[in-house]
Amino acid sequence: MSFLVPFLKSLLLVPLTLLPIINPLSGAPVFTATAGSSPRVVRKMASRIALNCWWILVASMLVGHYLLAFFGISLAIVRIGGGLLVAASAWRMLNTHQEDDVTVAVARESHDLPDVEIARRSFFPLTFPLTTGPGTIAAAIALGAHLPKSPLLYIRGAFVAVLGAGLTVVVIYHCYRHAPGLLARLGEIGTMVMIRLFAFMLLCIGIEFIWTGWATLNNLGG
Repeated sequence: MSFLVPFLKSLLLVPLTLLPIINPLSGAPVFTATAGSSPRVVRKMASRIALNCWWILVASMLVGHYLLAFFGISLAIVRIGGGLLVAASAWRMLNTHQEDDVTVAVARESHDLPDVEIARRSFFPLTFPLTTGPGTIAAAIALGAHLPKSPLLYIRGAFVAVLGAGLTVVVIYHCYRHAPGLLARLGEIGTMVMIRLFAFMLLCIGIEFIWTGWATLNNLGG
């Protein structure tokens, strides 16, 4: 039991940190517009996005910190850059008054997509930057920066990070998998309200990232 409690805390830290930033429900309208109404396409695209997100999260947590150190980029700068991009995306969502014509056209053609086309569309823009954007990657790198340096403890921490990423993408999969049914129940007005609400929350998250990065730079400078 003395080992189980810290293990569970470390395991749950990953989804509890990343899911508020990822917020897969905010991407549900875009996913539904891209995937269309075909159950086969929805299921395959949701599973493909979840797999893509898992690879991005694991890579960010395990090697992201070392890549930043190699290029001489501080985590505070990543937070500021990611925050700016997240805030900009949220601002565009808040000021969008009509459905994008390209997205509508894609939805009309999505009734019977081949697997290769599903894989292509599921990565951009659904996996990146919609689901695992710069803010999510910055948060994942920050989690990975706290992994122990000793080999044995690092392996254990990496194992927990991989499992935590798995829990995170399970939530992402189910949110996207059931997105068409959820939006159908909400209706057009409910969907619009949900998009605006999540866009505002995303804007706040972006500002929080910028503020945290700026405060870190000020502390280093002082």
